[in-house]
Amino acid sequence: MSSSQLLRRLAAGARPILRQLPQGSRSSLRCLSSQPIRLVPALQRRQIPALISQSRPFSLSSHRHEEQIVKVPDMAESITEGTLKQFSKQPGDYVEQDEEIATIETDKIDVAVNAPTAGTIKEFLAKEEDTVTVGQDLVRLELGGEPGQKAEKGKEEPKSPASGAQETSSQPDGQKEESKPEPKQESKPESPKQESKPEPPKQESKPQPPKQESKPEPPKQKEESKQPQKLPSEQSPKVESPYGSREERRVKMNRMRLRIAERLKQSQNTAASLTTFNEVDMSALMDMRKRYKDEILKNTGVKLGFMSAFSKAAVLAMKDIPAVNASIEGAGSGDTIVYRDYVDISVAVATEKGLVTPVVRNAESLDMVGIEKAIAELGKKARDNKLTIEDMAGGTFTISNGGVFGSLMGTPIINLPQTAVLGLHAIKDKPVAIAGKVEIRPMMYLALTYDHRLLDGREAVTFLVKIKEYIEDPRKMLLV
Repeated sequence: MSSSQLLRRLAAGARPILRQLPQGSRSSLRCLSSQPIRLVPALQRRQIPALISQSRPFSLSSHRHEEQIVKVPDMAESITEGTLKQFSKQPGDYVEQDEEIATIETDKIDVAVNAPTAGTIKEFLAKEEDTVTVGQDLVRLELGGEPGQKAEKGKEEPKSPASGAQETSSQPDGQKEESKPEPKQESKPESPKQESKPEPPKQESKPQPPKQESKPEPPKQKEESKQPQKLPSEQSPKVESPYGSREERRVKMNRMRLRIAERLKQSQNTAASLTTFNEVDMSALMDMRKRYKDEILKNTGVKLGFMSAFSKAAVLAMKDIPAVNASIEGAGSGDTIVYRDYVDISVAVATEKGLVTPVVRNAESLDMVGIEKAIAELGKKARDNKLTIEDMAGGTFTISNGGVFGSLMGTPIINLPQTAVLGLHAIKDKPVAIAGKVEIRPMMYLALTYDHRLLDGREAVTFLVKIKEYIEDPRKMLLV
Protein backbone atom coordinates (compact mmCIF):
# COMPACT_ATOMS: atom_id res chain seq x y z
CA MET A 1 0.00 0.00 0.00
CA SER A 2 1.35 3.42 -1.00
CA SER A 3 1.58 6.35 1.39
CA SER A 4 -1.19 8.23 -0.47
CA GLN A 5 -3.62 5.33 -0.07
CA LEU A 6 -2.78 5.12 3.65
CA LEU A 7 -3.51 8.82 4.11
CA ARG A 8 -6.88 8.53 2.32
CA ARG A 9 -7.98 5.75 4.70
CA LEU A 10 -6.92 7.79 7.71
CA ALA A 11 -8.86 10.81 6.44
CA ALA A 12 -11.99 8.72 5.81
CA GLY A 13 -11.84 7.35 9.36
CA ALA A 14 -11.45 10.82 10.85
CA ARG A 15 -14.53 12.38 9.15
CA PRO A 16 -17.08 11.19 11.80
CA ILE A 17 -14.86 12.67 14.51
CA LEU A 18 -14.53 16.00 12.67
CA ARG A 19 -18.32 16.38 12.43
CA GLN A 20 -18.59 16.31 16.24
CA LEU A 21 -15.94 19.01 16.76
CA PRO A 22 -16.67 22.78 16.90
CA GLN A 23 -16.14 24.89 13.81
CA GLY A 24 -12.90 26.41 15.17
CA SER A 25 -11.34 23.04 15.86
CA ARG A 26 -12.30 21.80 12.39
CA SER A 27 -10.52 24.72 10.72
CA SER A 28 -7.41 24.10 12.83
CA LEU A 29 -7.34 20.46 11.85
CA ARG A 30 -7.85 21.35 8.17
CA CYS A 31 -4.86 23.72 8.40
CA LEU A 32 -2.77 20.97 9.92
CA SER A 33 -3.90 18.49 7.29
CA SER A 34 -2.85 20.89 4.56
CA GLN A 35 0.74 20.77 5.83
CA PRO A 36 3.07 18.36 4.04
CA ILE A 37 3.68 15.05 5.81
CA ARG A 38 7.26 13.92 6.12
CA LEU A 39 7.82 10.22 6.38
CA VAL A 40 10.54 8.93 8.69
CA PRO A 41 13.30 7.10 6.85
CA ALA A 42 13.57 3.39 7.53
CA LEU A 43 16.96 3.79 9.22
CA GLN A 44 15.59 6.27 11.76
CA ARG A 45 12.48 4.17 12.35
CA ARG A 46 14.70 1.36 13.55
CA GLN A 47 16.23 3.68 16.16
CA ILE A 48 12.87 4.82 17.59
CA PRO A 49 12.28 1.77 19.84
CA ALA A 50 15.77 2.13 21.30
CA LEU A 51 15.21 5.82 22.01
CA ILE A 52 11.87 5.09 23.66
CA SER A 53 13.37 2.39 25.87
CA GLN A 54 16.17 4.75 26.92
CA SER A 55 13.88 7.65 27.70
CA ARG A 56 11.23 5.59 29.53
CA PRO A 57 12.90 2.83 31.57
CA PHE A 58 10.59 0.42 33.33
CA SER A 59 10.80 -2.84 35.23
CA LEU A 60 8.46 -5.78 35.31
CA SER A 61 9.45 -6.58 38.91
CA SER A 62 6.50 -6.59 41.28
CA HIS A 63 8.72 -5.23 44.09
CA ARG A 64 9.75 -2.00 42.40
CA HIS A 65 9.18 1.06 44.58
CA GLU A 66 8.02 -1.19 47.42
CA GLU A 67 9.78 -0.27 50.64
CA GLN A 68 9.80 -1.54 54.19
CA ILE A 69 10.99 0.22 57.33
CA VAL A 70 13.14 -1.93 59.60
CA LYS A 71 12.45 -1.01 63.22
CA VAL A 72 14.32 -1.60 66.46
CA PRO A 73 13.20 -5.07 67.61
CA ASP A 74 11.83 -6.02 71.01
CA MET A 75 14.75 -6.86 73.29
CA ALA A 76 13.21 -7.79 76.64
CA GLU A 77 10.49 -6.69 79.01
CA SER A 78 12.92 -4.71 81.14
CA ILE A 79 14.91 -3.23 78.23
CA THR A 80 13.34 -0.43 76.21
CA GLU A 81 16.38 1.27 74.67
CA GLY A 82 19.93 0.68 73.58
CA THR A 83 22.92 2.22 71.82
CA LEU A 84 23.31 1.73 68.08
CA LYS A 85 26.89 0.49 67.98
CA GLN A 86 27.41 -0.14 64.26
CA PHE A 87 25.83 -0.88 60.91
CA SER A 88 26.99 -4.12 59.31
CA LYS A 89 26.03 -2.93 55.82
CA GLN A 90 26.10 0.28 53.76
CA PRO A 91 23.39 2.04 51.75
CA GLY A 92 23.07 0.33 48.38
CA ASP A 93 24.08 -3.10 49.70
CA TYR A 94 21.83 -6.06 48.99
CA VAL A 95 20.86 -8.17 52.00
CA GLU A 96 19.25 -11.56 52.27
CA GLN A 97 16.39 -12.34 54.61
CA ASP A 98 17.51 -12.63 58.27
CA GLU A 99 20.93 -11.19 57.40
CA GLU A 100 22.36 -8.92 60.09
CA ILE A 101 22.06 -5.20 59.37
CA ALA A 102 23.04 -3.52 62.64
CA THR A 103 24.04 -4.19 66.25
CA ILE A 104 22.42 -2.57 69.27
CA GLU A 105 24.18 -2.60 72.63
CA THR A 106 21.91 -2.98 75.65
CA ASP A 107 22.51 -3.07 79.37
CA LYS A 108 23.14 -6.82 79.29
CA ILE A 109 23.88 -8.09 75.78
CA ASP A 110 24.26 -7.01 72.15
CA VAL A 111 21.14 -7.41 70.04
CA ALA A 112 21.43 -8.07 66.30
CA VAL A 113 18.98 -6.36 63.92
CA ASN A 114 18.23 -8.65 60.97
CA ALA A 115 16.57 -7.90 57.64
CA PRO A 116 12.92 -9.06 57.68
CA THR A 117 13.08 -9.78 53.96
CA ALA A 118 15.52 -9.65 51.06
CA GLY A 119 16.14 -6.26 49.50
CA THR A 120 18.49 -3.31 49.06
CA ILE A 121 19.35 -0.88 51.84
CA LYS A 122 18.19 2.55 50.72
CA GLU A 123 18.77 4.76 53.75
CA PHE A 124 19.82 4.70 57.40
CA LEU A 125 17.32 6.48 59.64
CA ALA A 126 19.63 6.65 62.67
CA LYS A 127 23.32 7.22 63.32
CA GLU A 128 25.87 5.11 65.12
CA GLU A 129 26.17 5.80 68.87
CA ASP A 130 22.58 7.11 68.91
CA THR A 131 20.24 5.96 71.66
CA VAL A 132 17.40 4.09 69.99
CA THR A 133 14.16 2.80 71.50
CA VAL A 134 12.09 -0.28 70.74
CA GLY A 135 9.93 0.30 67.65
CA GLN A 136 11.99 3.24 66.34
CA ASP A 137 12.61 3.44 62.57
CA LEU A 138 16.12 2.25 61.83
CA VAL A 139 16.63 1.34 58.14
CA ARG A 140 14.71 1.99 54.93
CA LEU A 141 14.77 -1.21 52.86
CA GLU A 142 13.76 -1.42 49.18
CA LEU A 143 12.31 -4.83 48.46
CA GLY A 144 13.43 -7.01 45.58
CA GLY A 145 16.61 -6.72 43.60
CA GLU A 146 19.34 -9.26 43.08
CA PRO A 147 22.66 -9.85 44.87
CA GLY A 148 24.65 -9.08 41.71
CA GLN A 149 22.65 -5.98 40.83
CA LYS A 150 25.15 -3.56 42.31
CA ALA A 151 28.06 -5.27 40.56
CA GLU A 152 26.25 -5.17 37.21
CA LYS A 153 25.72 -1.45 37.54
CA GLY A 154 29.40 -1.02 38.20
CA LYS A 155 30.17 -2.96 35.04
CA GLU A 156 27.73 -0.96 32.93
CA GLU A 157 29.12 2.40 34.01
CA PRO A 158 32.45 2.10 32.18
CA LYS A 159 30.55 1.19 29.00
CA SER A 160 28.85 4.59 28.82
CA PRO A 161 32.05 6.55 28.05
CA ALA A 162 32.97 3.95 25.46
CA SER A 163 29.61 4.33 23.78
CA GLY A 164 30.06 8.10 23.90
CA ALA A 165 33.40 7.68 22.20
CA GLN A 166 31.78 5.60 19.51
CA GLU A 167 29.14 8.27 18.98
CA THR A 168 31.80 10.94 18.60
CA SER A 169 33.71 8.73 16.22
CA SER A 170 30.53 8.18 14.20
CA GLN A 171 30.10 11.91 13.59
CA PRO A 172 30.21 13.01 9.94
CA ASP A 173 33.53 13.95 8.43
CA GLY A 174 32.32 17.48 7.91
CA GLN A 175 32.34 18.15 11.62
CA LYS A 176 35.83 16.72 11.90
CA GLU A 177 37.03 19.02 9.12
CA GLU A 178 35.46 21.99 10.84
CA SER A 179 37.36 21.20 13.99
CA LYS A 180 40.66 21.22 12.11
CA PRO A 181 40.57 24.73 10.60
CA GLU A 182 39.61 26.22 13.98
CA PRO A 183 42.99 25.59 15.57
CA LYS A 184 44.65 26.95 12.41
CA GLN A 185 42.75 30.21 12.79
CA GLU A 186 43.64 30.32 16.47
CA SER A 187 47.28 29.71 15.66
CA LYS A 188 47.46 32.95 13.70
CA PRO A 189 46.49 35.23 16.57
CA GLU A 190 48.69 33.17 18.87
CA SER A 191 51.79 34.12 16.91
CA PRO A 192 51.67 37.78 17.94
CA LYS A 193 51.09 36.66 21.51
CA GLN A 194 54.24 34.61 21.25
CA GLU A 195 56.04 37.63 19.86
CA SER A 196 54.97 39.63 22.90
CA LYS A 197 56.76 36.99 24.98
CA PRO A 198 55.13 37.12 28.41
CA GLU A 199 58.09 35.08 29.66
CA PRO A 200 60.52 38.04 29.98
CA PRO A 201 58.45 39.61 32.78
CA LYS A 202 58.58 36.22 34.48
CA GLN A 203 62.35 36.26 34.08
CA GLU A 204 62.41 39.77 35.49
CA SER A 205 60.35 38.59 38.46
CA LYS A 206 62.87 35.83 39.11
CA PRO A 207 65.91 38.07 39.63
CA GLN A 208 63.85 40.48 41.76
CA PRO A 209 63.02 38.04 44.58
CA PRO A 210 66.64 37.23 45.38
CA LYS A 211 67.40 40.96 45.68
CA GLN A 212 64.38 41.48 47.90
CA GLU A 213 65.13 38.34 49.87
CA SER A 214 68.72 39.39 50.38
CA LYS A 215 67.56 42.56 52.12
CA PRO A 216 65.00 41.10 54.56
CA GLU A 217 67.26 38.14 55.39
CA PRO A 218 69.44 39.99 57.89
CA PRO A 219 66.45 41.17 59.98
CA LYS A 220 65.02 37.62 59.91
CA GLN A 221 68.32 36.30 61.12
CA LYS A 222 68.26 38.87 63.87
CA GLU A 223 64.76 37.82 64.86
CA GLU A 224 65.76 34.18 64.76
CA SER A 225 68.80 34.96 66.85
CA LYS A 226 66.46 36.46 69.44
CA GLN A 227 63.99 33.57 69.33
CA PRO A 228 66.38 30.75 70.21
CA GLN A 229 67.21 32.59 73.41
CA LYS A 230 63.58 32.03 74.54
CA LEU A 231 63.11 28.55 73.09
CA PRO A 232 65.51 26.69 75.42
CA SER A 233 63.54 27.85 78.45
CA GLU A 234 60.31 26.63 76.84
CA GLN A 235 61.73 23.28 75.71
CA SER A 236 63.64 22.55 78.88
CA PRO A 237 60.64 21.16 80.83
CA LYS A 238 59.98 18.58 78.08
CA VAL A 239 63.58 17.40 77.95
CA GLU A 240 64.36 17.53 81.65
CA SER A 241 60.96 16.26 82.93
CA PRO A 242 61.60 13.25 85.22
CA TYR A 243 57.96 12.10 85.03
CA GLY A 244 57.84 11.02 81.40
CA SER A 245 54.58 11.27 79.49
CA ARG A 246 51.64 12.73 81.43
CA GLU A 247 49.00 12.54 78.71
CA GLU A 248 45.41 11.57 79.49
CA ARG A 249 42.66 10.08 77.38
CA ARG A 250 38.95 9.81 78.07
CA VAL A 251 36.79 6.99 76.75
CA LYS A 252 33.03 6.93 77.10
CA MET A 253 31.73 3.97 79.09
CA ASN A 254 29.69 1.51 77.08
CA ARG A 255 26.12 0.80 78.05
CA MET A 256 26.94 -2.54 79.68
CA ARG A 257 29.63 -1.01 81.89
CA LEU A 258 27.29 1.81 82.88
CA ARG A 259 24.61 -0.71 83.81
CA ILE A 260 27.07 -2.81 85.82
CA ALA A 261 28.23 0.25 87.73
CA GLU A 262 24.65 1.30 88.40
CA ARG A 263 23.56 -2.12 89.68
CA LEU A 264 26.63 -2.63 91.88
CA LYS A 265 26.15 0.76 93.49
CA GLN A 266 22.46 0.00 93.92
CA SER A 267 23.39 -3.25 95.65
CA GLN A 268 25.65 -1.47 98.11
CA ASN A 269 23.02 1.17 98.83
CA THR A 270 20.13 -1.30 99.23
CA ALA A 271 21.39 -4.54 100.81
CA ALA A 272 22.95 -4.87 104.25
CA SER A 273 25.93 -6.75 102.86
CA LEU A 274 28.17 -8.88 105.03
CA THR A 275 30.83 -11.46 104.06
CA THR A 276 31.84 -14.62 105.87
CA PHE A 277 34.87 -16.76 104.95
CA ASN A 278 35.95 -20.36 105.24
CA GLU A 279 38.73 -22.59 103.92
CA VAL A 280 38.16 -25.87 102.13
CA ASP A 281 40.48 -28.79 101.43
CA MET A 282 40.24 -29.61 97.72
CA SER A 283 42.12 -32.95 97.90
CA ALA A 284 39.11 -35.28 97.73
CA LEU A 285 37.39 -33.36 94.91
CA MET A 286 40.60 -33.16 92.88
CA ASP A 287 41.19 -36.91 93.31
CA MET A 288 37.64 -37.72 92.18
CA ARG A 289 37.97 -35.44 89.16
CA LYS A 290 41.33 -36.97 88.22
CA ARG A 291 39.89 -40.48 88.46
CA TYR A 292 36.71 -39.99 86.44
CA LYS A 293 37.32 -37.02 84.12
CA ASP A 294 38.53 -39.13 81.16
CA GLU A 295 35.63 -41.56 81.46
CA ILE A 296 33.10 -38.73 81.71
CA LEU A 297 34.67 -36.96 78.74
CA LYS A 298 34.52 -40.14 76.68
CA ASN A 299 30.91 -40.96 77.54
CA THR A 300 29.36 -37.48 77.60
CA GLY A 301 31.86 -35.16 75.90
CA VAL A 302 31.91 -32.93 79.00
CA LYS A 303 35.09 -31.78 80.72
CA LEU A 304 34.43 -32.09 84.44
CA GLY A 305 35.45 -29.00 86.41
CA PHE A 306 34.97 -27.56 89.88
CA MET A 307 32.05 -25.20 89.20
CA SER A 308 29.58 -28.07 88.88
CA ALA A 309 30.64 -29.51 92.24
CA PHE A 310 30.21 -26.18 94.06
CA SER A 311 26.88 -25.61 92.31
CA LYS A 312 25.61 -29.02 93.40
CA ALA A 313 26.89 -28.46 96.94
CA ALA A 314 25.12 -25.09 97.11
CA VAL A 315 21.84 -26.61 95.88
CA LEU A 316 22.01 -29.31 98.58
CA ALA A 317 22.92 -26.78 101.29
CA MET A 318 19.88 -24.69 100.36
CA LYS A 319 17.64 -27.53 101.52
CA ASP A 320 18.83 -26.81 105.06
CA ILE A 321 19.00 -23.00 104.65
CA PRO A 322 16.23 -22.09 102.14
CA ALA A 323 16.55 -18.36 102.88
CA VAL A 324 19.75 -18.28 100.79
CA ASN A 325 17.58 -18.93 97.71
CA ALA A 326 14.93 -16.37 98.72
CA SER A 327 14.62 -12.64 98.03
CA ILE A 328 13.02 -9.53 99.49
CA GLU A 329 10.35 -7.69 97.53
CA GLY A 330 7.88 -4.93 98.21
CA ALA A 331 7.65 -1.18 98.57
CA GLY A 332 10.55 0.77 100.00
CA SER A 333 13.30 -1.48 101.31
CA GLY A 334 10.97 -4.50 100.98
CA ASP A 335 8.29 -6.04 103.16
CA THR A 336 7.81 -9.51 101.62
CA ILE A 337 10.05 -12.60 101.49
CA VAL A 338 9.77 -14.78 98.37
CA TYR A 339 10.81 -18.43 98.87
CA ARG A 340 11.42 -20.61 95.82
CA ASP A 341 11.26 -24.35 95.22
CA TYR A 342 13.59 -24.09 92.21
CA VAL A 343 17.23 -22.98 92.00
CA ASP A 344 18.48 -20.88 89.08
CA ILE A 345 22.23 -20.41 89.48
CA SER A 346 23.81 -17.35 87.87
CA VAL A 347 27.37 -18.14 86.77
CA ALA A 348 29.62 -15.09 86.51
CA VAL A 349 31.56 -15.05 83.23
CA ALA A 350 34.11 -12.37 82.34
CA THR A 351 33.98 -11.03 78.77
CA GLU A 352 35.76 -8.25 76.93
CA LYS A 353 32.82 -5.90 77.46
CA GLY A 354 32.26 -6.75 81.12
CA LEU A 355 30.96 -9.31 83.56
CA VAL A 356 27.86 -11.25 82.52
CA THR A 357 25.86 -13.76 84.55
CA PRO A 358 24.06 -16.36 82.41
CA VAL A 359 21.70 -18.62 84.32
CA VAL A 360 21.64 -22.41 84.73
CA ARG A 361 17.93 -23.20 85.02
CA ASN A 362 16.56 -25.70 87.54
CA ALA A 363 19.95 -26.72 88.86
CA GLU A 364 18.21 -28.75 91.59
CA SER A 365 17.13 -31.29 88.95
CA LEU A 366 20.58 -31.69 87.36
CA ASP A 367 23.52 -33.84 88.35
CA MET A 368 27.13 -32.64 88.27
CA VAL A 369 27.61 -33.62 84.63
CA GLY A 370 24.42 -31.85 83.57
CA ILE A 371 25.38 -28.69 85.46
CA GLU A 372 28.90 -28.75 83.97
CA LYS A 373 27.49 -29.13 80.46
CA ALA A 374 25.10 -26.20 80.92
CA ILE A 375 27.90 -24.00 82.31
CA ALA A 376 30.18 -24.86 79.38
CA GLU A 377 27.49 -23.99 76.83
CA LEU A 378 26.70 -20.66 78.50
CA GLY A 379 30.38 -19.80 78.81
CA LYS A 380 30.96 -20.40 75.10
CA LYS A 381 27.95 -18.28 74.17
CA ALA A 382 29.23 -15.50 76.43
CA ARG A 383 32.70 -15.51 74.87
CA ASP A 384 31.19 -15.57 71.36
CA ASN A 385 28.86 -12.71 72.29
CA LYS A 386 25.79 -14.82 71.49
CA LEU A 387 23.95 -14.69 74.80
CA THR A 388 20.27 -13.86 74.61
CA ILE A 389 18.06 -12.01 77.05
CA GLU A 390 16.53 -15.32 78.10
CA ASP A 391 20.00 -16.63 79.02
CA MET A 392 20.54 -13.66 81.34
CA ALA A 393 17.13 -13.17 82.92
CA GLY A 394 16.37 -14.33 86.43
CA GLY A 395 18.76 -16.11 88.72
CA THR A 396 18.28 -16.87 92.42
CA PHE A 397 21.90 -17.45 93.52
CA THR A 398 25.27 -16.47 92.02
CA ILE A 399 28.65 -18.22 91.97
CA SER A 400 31.72 -16.19 90.97
CA ASN A 401 35.09 -17.85 90.40
CA GLY A 402 37.87 -15.31 90.71
CA GLY A 403 40.40 -18.07 91.19
CA VAL A 404 40.80 -18.51 87.44
CA PHE A 405 42.48 -15.07 87.44
CA GLY A 406 44.62 -15.84 90.51
CA SER A 407 42.48 -14.21 93.19
CA LEU A 408 43.41 -15.49 96.65
CA MET A 409 40.56 -13.87 98.56
CA GLY A 410 37.81 -11.33 97.89
CA THR A 411 34.36 -10.11 98.88
CA PRO A 412 31.88 -10.43 96.00
CA ILE A 413 28.93 -8.05 95.69
CA ILE A 414 25.34 -9.32 95.78
CA ASN A 415 23.46 -9.35 92.49
CA LEU A 416 20.09 -7.88 93.46
CA PRO A 417 17.38 -9.01 94.03
CA GLN A 418 19.30 -12.12 95.09
CA THR A 419 20.24 -12.65 98.72
CA ALA A 420 23.72 -14.19 98.51
CA VAL A 421 26.72 -14.79 96.25
CA LEU A 422 29.45 -17.42 96.65
CA GLY A 423 33.01 -16.47 95.72
CA LEU A 424 35.60 -19.10 94.74
CA HIS A 425 39.33 -18.39 94.73
CA ALA A 426 42.66 -19.84 93.71
CA ILE A 427 43.84 -23.23 94.96
CA LYS A 428 47.14 -23.02 96.86
CA ASP A 429 49.21 -25.72 98.51
CA LYS A 430 49.45 -25.04 102.24
CA PRO A 431 50.67 -26.88 105.33
CA VAL A 432 47.64 -28.23 107.20
CA ALA A 433 47.38 -30.16 110.47
CA ILE A 434 45.81 -33.56 109.71
CA ALA A 435 45.39 -36.02 112.61
CA GLY A 436 48.21 -34.39 114.54
CA LYS A 437 50.51 -34.27 111.53
CA VAL A 438 51.44 -31.47 109.16
CA GLU A 439 50.59 -32.22 105.55
CA ILE A 440 50.62 -30.18 102.37
CA ARG A 441 47.08 -29.90 101.02
CA PRO A 442 45.51 -27.89 98.15
CA MET A 443 43.41 -25.29 99.94
CA MET A 444 40.88 -22.72 98.71
CA TYR A 445 39.25 -19.77 100.44
CA LEU A 446 35.47 -19.50 100.13
CA ALA A 447 33.62 -16.21 100.57
CA LEU A 448 29.87 -15.84 101.03
CA THR A 449 28.43 -12.33 100.80
CA TYR A 450 24.82 -12.22 101.99
CA ASP A 451 22.06 -9.73 102.70
CA HIS A 452 21.87 -9.41 106.47
CA ARG A 453 18.28 -8.17 106.21
CA LEU A 454 17.18 -11.70 105.35
CA LEU A 455 20.00 -13.96 106.50
CA ASP A 456 21.37 -14.05 110.03
CA GLY A 457 25.01 -14.80 110.70
CA ARG A 458 24.21 -18.29 111.99
CA GLU A 459 22.37 -19.24 108.79
CA ALA A 460 25.07 -17.81 106.53
CA VAL A 461 27.91 -19.55 108.35
CA THR A 462 25.97 -22.83 108.47
CA PHE A 463 25.34 -22.64 104.72
CA LEU A 464 29.04 -22.11 103.98
CA VAL A 465 30.08 -24.94 106.31
CA LYS A 466 27.64 -27.27 104.53
CA ILE A 467 29.31 -26.46 101.20
CA LYS A 468 32.73 -27.12 102.77
CA GLU A 469 31.60 -30.56 103.99
CA TYR A 470 30.22 -31.59 100.59
CA ILE A 471 33.40 -30.50 98.77
CA GLU A 472 35.76 -32.20 101.20
CA ASP A 473 33.76 -35.45 100.87
CA PRO A 474 32.04 -35.46 97.43
CA ARG A 475 30.49 -38.89 98.09
CA LYS A 476 28.00 -37.21 100.41
CA MET A 477 26.46 -35.44 97.42
CA LEU A 478 25.49 -38.84 96.03
CA LEU A 479 23.76 -39.91 99.22
CA VAL A 480 21.49 -36.88 99.69
